[in-house]
Amino acid sequence: MTEMNEELESELEPRPNKDLIRQGQRKTPRDAAELKKLVVRLNRIEGQIRGVRGQLERDAYCTDILIQVAAVKSALESFNKELLSNHLNAVVAPELKAGNNEVIDELVWALQKLR
Repeated sequence: MTEMNEELESELEPRPNKDLIRQGQRKTPRDAAELKKLVVRLNRIEGQIRGVRGQLERDAYCTDILIQVAAVKSALESFNKELLSNHLNAVVAPELKAGNNEVIDELVWALQKLR
């Protein structure tokens, strides 16, 4: 794909209202159980990353490292799925019920970033 096509495709992507998306300004309240579950997942991923670094430092065989990296990627994808599920239930559904359909554009935009 040419650079010009990439720029055009990027411009055509639906984007949510920039005023709504200012990193760090919006918050999603989480109950203690949800927060704990997400933090446990992140702690596990952090340990896996440290394991990859240790493998590199010990000159581990490349395919062994690649397998561990694949496990990290899978763990991150699982974290994203859990977070997305929580977002759909705690944020998107209530916003739609309140008549705010703009939340759909935001969700589509975010999902496109995950591919």
